[in-house]
Amino acid sequence: MDHADTMTRAGSGSRSGARIVHRDRALIGRRSGARIVRRGGLALALALACLPAALWLGAGAAHAQPVELAAPYEYMGWGDPQPPAEVLADTGLDDLTLAFILSRKACNPEWDGNRPLLGGADQHAIEEIRAAGGEVDVSFGGWSGKKLGAACKTPQALEGAYQKVVAAYSLQAIDIDIEHNELRSAKVRRRVTAALALLQGADPGLEVSITFPSAQAGPEATGRSLIADAAAAGLDPDSWTIMPFDFGPPVGSMAAASIQALEALAGELASAYGISQASAYEHEGISTMNGDTDEHAETVSQEDFSQILAFAAGRHLARVSFWSVNRDRPCGGGHPEEECDGLSQSPFAFSTMLAGYSG
Repeated sequence: MDHADTMTRAGSGSRSGARIVHRDRALIGRRSGARIVRRGGLALALALACLPAALWLGAGAAHAQPVELAAPYEYMGWGDPQPPAEVLADTGLDDLTLAFILSRKACNPEWDGNRPLLGGADQHAIEEIRAAGGEVDVSFGGWSGKKLGAACKTPQALEGAYQKVVAAYSLQAIDIDIEHNELRSAKVRRRVTAALALLQGADPGLEVSITFPSAQAGPEATGRSLIADAAAAGLDPDSWTIMPFDFGPPVGSMAAASIQALEALAGELASAYGISQASAYEHEGISTMNGDTDEHAETVSQEDFSQILAFAAGRHLARVSFWSVNRDRPCGGGHPEEECDGLSQSPFAFSTMLAGYSG
C-alpha cells in the first residue's frame, strides 16, 4: 500500500442483473450464511482433497458479516508479526487480511513471490485464524515486487492465477491491491479488470475488493481509468477501496482529507456505474495507515481513525481497513516502520477500534 512502499515492503444505470444495481440494502455490510464452494472441475476437487484439513474445515461455515468488512492487513513476511490468533483474541476482530501474493517467475502465485502457498508461516497463519473462528482475506499485489497482473500475459492466465490461490485455501474473499507499476500500465489495468470479471462470473459468491491509491481530491487519472475499465468489463467489486495517504504536502487533518477523498470516490462510482450516491458509498471502502505514514509530516491519529469510522458507519461503507496490524503497537525499541506506528498507544489500539465497525 503505497501500502506504500511502507515501508518498501516485500499499499450504466441500465445494467439489469448487476449486483451493484440490485444488491439488497439489507445485505450490505451484513451478509450472512455459509459461503458454499462452487468451484467446479476435477482439478479443483483434487486440489481441495489434498489440502490440510485445517485449511478448509470451517472455511464454508456461516460468517456473520463479509470477510472484507473490517479486516486489517497483517504481513507475515515483514518485521515481527503478532500471532494471528492473539490478534483476534485481544481485539475482538473476526477476520484479517494477509499480504501479499506476488508472482514467482512467470504467472506463478506465491507469498511475496518466494514462499509456496502450502507450507510456512502464511499457511500456518490461515490455520490459526480459522481455528480461532475467523476468516482470511488474501491480498494480491502491494507496492513492490513482481505483480501477477504484469507477469500473467492474458486475462485468462491471470484469472487462473487468482483461482489457484482461491482454491488452495477455499477462500471467501480476495483483495487486489493495485498500485505502482500495475496501476501505471493501461494494458495491465485492463487485464486485471478483465481477469476479475472472469473470476466473478465463475465464482459470484467470492468477495472481491480492489484497493488503490488516492489523492486528497479523490482518485487520480489512473484510478479513474481503473474504475471505467471495470465498469466496461462488467466487473462489480464488493468494494472499491482507496488508500488516502502519502499526499506529499502537509495535511492539517488526515480524517478530513480521507473523508474528502471518499466523497470524491463516491461521485466517480455513481457516474461510472449509473447508481445513486448512497449506493456508491455502500460499494466503497478505505484502507488508511495507522500512525505515521511514509510522509514525515503525516500522521493518522486514533482520533482521525475514530472520525473515519464514524463517517464509514454513517454511509455504510463496504470496507474499512488499515496498514497494518504489524505496526499497531507502541515503539518500545522496535523498528518504527515495520513493528510500530510512532504513536504513544496501547497495543492493538487501532485493531480494537476497527473491531467495532459493522457497516
